[in-house]
Amino acid sequence: MMPTIRIRQLVWHPHITPVEIDEATPEQLEAMKVTPSAKKVSPYVRTLAHDPESYVARTVLFNAIMYAEGGLPRPERELGALGASVVNGCKYCAMIHGRQHAKLTGSDDVVTALWYGRVDLLSVRDRAIWEFAVALSRTPSQATADHVAALRETGMGDAEIVDLIHAVSIFGWANRLMHILGHAVLPEKA
Repeated sequence: MMPTIRIRQLVWHPHITPVEIDEATPEQLEAMKVTPSAKKVSPYVRTLAHDPESYVARTVLFNAIMYAEGGLPRPERELGALGASVVNGCKYCAMIHGRQHAKLTGSDDVVTALWYGRVDLLSVRDRAIWEFAVALSRTPSQATADHVAALRETGMGDAEIVDLIHAVSIFGWANRLMHILGHAVLPEKA
């Protein structure tokens, strides 16, 4: 039996100074309203807010892909995002989406199995999602008709497969954007 892992929180540090809320332009403040978090506006959001027009376009698309009602269940979108983030080497996004998957499913079994390289312990559906996300992220042409057939064998229809493609693909972009704009580290001990 594998010991359960604990996903450690990482802190993302931008390479350029984020927009300060009290110094933001009206356009920047309006743009930051589209962030899905009702709790706070992160340094990442405030960094992207330097260009409010592109931030809004990016975030509206991101929200539609990751938080839309219907279609592929949200935990499975998070698993696709996790697969992309692992392949792309974005530890911060992998941490966020691994934690989200565990929270949404009420279990960290999938993340633990992946940590230990035990894809064989995943459900048939989770394994098909993971293998498709990894193949699509490595090189899109590695995601083959066999991967799609495996998704279909789990009962996934066209709309859900498109949702998965969107979730994986947006992280091909989002992971790289995070790498360019900053870096993630473990928080310093208090």
